[in-house]
Amino acid sequence: MMNELKGLNLESTALIAIDLQNGVVTLQGEPYSTAEIVAKAAKLINAFREKEAFVALLRVTSKDGKDILNPVTDSPSQFRSGTPSKNPSEIVSEIGVTENDFFITKHQWGAFYGTDLDLQLRRRGIDTIVLCGIATGYGVDTTAREAYQHGYNQVFAIDAMTGLSLEEHDYVLKYIFPKIGRLRTVDEIIDSISNKEKSKEM
Repeated sequence: MMNELKGLNLESTALIAIDLQNGVVTLQGEPYSTAEIVAKAAKLINAFREKEAFVALLRVTSKDGKDILNPVTDSPSQFRSGTPSKNPSEIVSEIGVTENDFFITKHQWGAFYGTDLDLQLRRRGIDTIVLCGIATGYGVDTTAREAYQHGYNQVFAIDAMTGLSLEEHDYVLKYIFPKIGRLRTVDEIIDSISNKEKSKEM
């Protein structure tokens, strides 16, 4: 049975969007295309912006390749299979970057390790994060596990994230995310924001 998603308190809630950048959206997404995810994420991000809530746009980039993890593995990285793009670390135009967004650069899958994201959230009294982005089993999942270990409440925008394979996406949504947060659609999250505002007016 799902816990009710009551009106989210935007004074203590942040939206974290993972890797919605030129170099990532060229990848093949499953079960949703990356174009679909960008559209859904843009809708959610703009809803948070309209309420002047905290929005963090995360990107992964490298200066010379030496700042990116490169361990010896049994499987080649799927992130190198996309079509090369111009300005790969730039946030896609459909999302953009506004002067009120918190823009952070990372050099690994997760958004917390090696960044000041946790510091900035805590300074603002934020205890709940909403997650979306690409890819479900990589940047989103790693960030979610880090957030769980930091003690944050989490809401996963399940139709604003996609995997690099259907198996990867489904596994995380079925076995991992329900144990560390709540799974909701973009519309359900936006409705929660609206309901919170209505309750203030009454």
